[in-house]
Amino acid sequence: MSSVFTKILNGDILGYIVAEDDDHFALLDINPLANGHTLVIPKQEVDYIFEIEDERLANYFLFAKKVAAAIKENVNCKRIGMSVIGLEVPHTHIHLVPLNTMDDINFSKQRVEMNQEEFIVLANAIQKSFTGLDPDSDE
Repeated sequence: MSSVFTKILNGDILGYIVAEDDDHFALLDINPLANGHTLVIPKQEVDYIFEIEDERLANYFLFAKKVAAAIKENVNCKRIGMSVIGLEVPHTHIHLVPLNTMDDINFSKQRVEMNQEEFIVLANAIQKSFTGLDPDSDE
C-alpha cells in the first residue's frame, strides 16, 4: 500500500510541493512547527533512512540542502534545522524547520496555523527559489 507521501506525489491527496527531481520531492508540512517547515522525501518508499543505499543517501541530503537554501531565501530565520524521526509515517522523510531559537524544532510545541492561501503563496515562493538555485553553489 502506498504511503501518504506517495499519494500526495501522485495527486491523490492535496500537498504543497515545493521541489522535485527524479528521485526526491519536498512539500510543506501541513501541521508546521514554523512557517516554512518542509518535509523532504525520497520517491522510493523506504521506511528507515539508514536503509537507503549510500549513493542515494548522499544525493538525498544534497537535495535537502538545496531545499533548505530555498526555504531560507523565503522565510525570516537564522538557519534551517533538520530532524529525522521516522516513526509517524513508514516512508523516510527529513524535517527542515526554519530556526531562530532551539525551541523552534521542539515537536511537542504548539503548531503554526496557516490557511490554504498562505500555504500556496509560500510553496510557490520556495519552488521559484528552488528552481533558480545553482546546483553547484554552497547555498
